[in-house]
Amino acid sequence: MGYICKATSDDGGKTWSKAYPTKLPNPNSGIDAVLLQDGRVLLIYNDSKTQRTPLNLAVSADGGESWDKVLVLEDKEGSFSYPAVIQTEDGLIHITYSWNRESIKHVVVDPARL
Repeated sequence: MGYICKATSDDGGKTWSKAYPTKLPNPNSGIDAVLLQDGRVLLIYNDSKTQRTPLNLAVSADGGESWDKVLVLEDKEGSFSYPAVIQTEDGLIHITYSWNRESIKHVVVDPARL
């Protein structure tokens, strides 16, 4: 499909809408998101319809209705995939992902800078 799809629930997850494409491109690769302590949603994804590069962060202040691209983690040729993201008690964001299928990269981001 070439885009991240979204489904919604109005009953706490008992039933879900049909998934529909967002405006965010994606090459059918893994994504991850976290609800930040300040109420924003942070998404990590491949910003391409066909490749696993670049690897970007986007933030939404309206629950995922709209997104602002805020940081490019990787933009070189390669494969950057299988992202995971958490926010720790100290407020920092920790991101891990497969770097060229050779190793796992760990990045720490201060959400105040996003």
